[in-house]
Amino acid sequence: MTYLLNDNDVIKRIFSHIDEKTTDLGDAVWHEPTDNYKSQERFDAELQLLRQLPVPFCPSAALPENGSYVARTAAGRPILSVRGEDGVVRAFFNNCRHRGMAVAKDSGCARAFVCPYHAWTYGLDGQLKHIPGADGFPDVDPEKHGLVQITAEERGGIVFVTQEDPVSEGALEAMPDLIGPDQVVFDQSEFTDEANWKLIGETSMEGYHIKSLHNKSFYPYGLDNINVVETYGPNSRITFPFRRINKLRDIPEEKRRIDGMVTYVYQLFPNTHFTVLSSHSLLIILEPISPSQTKWIIYRLKNRGEDGAEISTEEAKRDAEFVKDTGLDEDREAACTIHAGLDSNANEHFTFGHFEKAIVHFHSGLKKLL
Repeated sequence: MTYLLNDNDVIKRIFSHIDEKTTDLGDAVWHEPTDNYKSQERFDAELQLLRQLPVPFCPSAALPENGSYVARTAAGRPILSVRGEDGVVRAFFNNCRHRGMAVAKDSGCARAFVCPYHAWTYGLDGQLKHIPGADGFPDVDPEKHGLVQITAEERGGIVFVTQEDPVSEGALEAMPDLIGPDQVVFDQSEFTDEANWKLIGETSMEGYHIKSLHNKSFYPYGLDNINVVETYGPNSRITFPFRRINKLRDIPEEKRRIDGMVTYVYQLFPNTHFTVLSSHSLLIILEPISPSQTKWIIYRLKNRGEDGAEISTEEAKRDAEFVKDTGLDEDREAACTIHAGLDSNANEHFTFGHFEKAIVHFHSGLKKLL
């Protein structure tokens, strides 16, 4: 169960903040040592933690039919997720049981997985189905040499994988329904930035920077440092209102619709956020590569319009281009610039204040589990 405000309560809280010139505040100030952004020892511990938590791997919409698969590296290991012939999503280490080569690459749809090295073949359920020249491997029992399965679970329209025995429920402790069954992926991209994954994640966890960092992109449409910040389990939701939300003041409460009036950013502990914008939504997974490198995995999905009407792909793409070419690039540059300055040792720690409630919640949860 989650305990998030409903849309109308969010609207009323935003109006109160606008009128009183306030914002949601946290109770604590957090001092995060800058060594935690560059230490190899800390990075290794974080990577191990990611293997022991349910972590988003892809949206369910990326596996739309039986045989659909996604193969990529997660927490430093090759993972393959596939929707089986029975419609169930499973996940495996993407290593052939003969010599360890990956049996699948990128994404697609398949009836079986054939290792490109020696053509050992596996079913969608991971079972070893065929060994060319099987008489040359008399001691290989197919029943015991299927792909090594790990835990996969669909929740809220997202596929979560857990690679090892879990230390907690992670984001699943309080997981809302985020992606509807009729939402489709219209774009997927990956790129790497020279910054620690936590620095990148922090950029979407507060609205204190809107006016200064996004002065010519988001700020002309949004409000500076006026946010609703909710924490639930280890997760959080930050609401970024647009100026146009004031148009709802004269509409009866029961007829108000929040769609297009705010941006909801759901932080799914520890390395994922889901952003609901006007015409599309983004699932962003931050994969740590090293203390100083992070790979972005981004899925863009079409929203449903007013009264459930379908939004066109063209409209969703226009919305996505605006976000990508303005605010997202500005956030990326900020994180990379901060990371580039870590070695100056000008700061022994970074201070997160009352305006940065969600970041304090994140670091507190991370420290507790580590």
